[in-house]
Amino acid sequence: MTAPLVLGFETSCDETGIGLVRGQTLLSDALATSMAEHERFGGVVPEIASRAHLEAMVPTVHRALSDAGVGLGDVEAIAVTAGPGLTGALLVGVAAAKAYALALDVPLYGVNHLAAHVAVDELEHGRLAEPSIAMLVSGGHSSLLLVPDLAQDVTELGRTIDDAAGEAFDKVARVLGLPFPGGPHIDRAATEGDPGSIAFPRGLTGPRDAAYDFSFSGLKTAVARWVEARERAGEPVPVADVSAAFQEAVVDVLTAKAVRACRDHGVDHLVIGGGVAANSRLRALAQERCDAAGIVLRVPSRRLCTDNGAMVAALGSRLVEAGVTPSAVDLGADSSLPIEVVSR
Repeated sequence: MTAPLVLGFETSCDETGIGLVRGQTLLSDALATSMAEHERFGGVVPEIASRAHLEAMVPTVHRALSDAGVGLGDVEAIAVTAGPGLTGALLVGVAAAKAYALALDVPLYGVNHLAAHVAVDELEHGRLAEPSIAMLVSGGHSSLLLVPDLAQDVTELGRTIDDAAGEAFDKVARVLGLPFPGGPHIDRAATEGDPGSIAFPRGLTGPRDAAYDFSFSGLKTAVARWVEARERAGEPVPVADVSAAFQEAVVDVLTAKAVRACRDHGVDHLVIGGGVAANSRLRALAQERCDAAGIVLRVPSRRLCTDNGAMVAALGSRLVEAGVTPSAVDLGADSSLPIEVVSR
């Protein structure tokens, strides 16, 4: 029996993503971004993001259909990010998905953005081993998850208690005079720097600290104070060294806690998702530590790490396959949707 064609909508932040998936096969992944409109503000402005989604929605849907070589009438189910994310941005996607689902008379699935970041890996590496440990690292989230069943059983083991990893990258980039978003620019600058040149702190790594929670606010502050001290002394700031040392502090904590979670729970598969998963040093250190611990590491290609419609369609496909009940017609957006709620 042929798997149904699922159309996915992603509008949790500043990317309008529309994906088409059949089973575990990605047919198209169209994306429109409003990043350039936020750059001068040094961060995402919710109102600007919402308006950009409204303008981009229909053209992006048409592009996804064209790229896949299918028509709207071929769509058999629709999935949409219902949370977490920016409320206004989420509402645009949910409203559009509901309209298409009603017009096409197909089932609608409101899905969790974080679980979708895990599901997208199946489009490249096949069915996820269950259970797996998932680490999601992005501008808004740093989470460790236990995933016994991606369609309906995801448990949060730990999360960031302040700045997420991606948020810390953006803030440190601003301190160093690098463009927004900061992650790619720090990654590039770090290649010319010495990660051992500056001893920046590793948050929540003491024996009495929460084993799986993250904290990057203190690290961000330590970098800012170090840079300010150099500037007050009239000395040049070694951007490459600061970038490398900061980046090493972040990925050291992330990978150590992820491997620890695998060991503690007897799980030998780790999947990493989210925008920060595109970071080259995170990928390298995670592979090194997983190899040493006998853990299978799965990380999607960089283009699927950032927010996209393919990940939403991929999770929708899993829900259809598992026979999960579709969402009601009054589906709403939930900006703080907990990870335990895979669909609603």
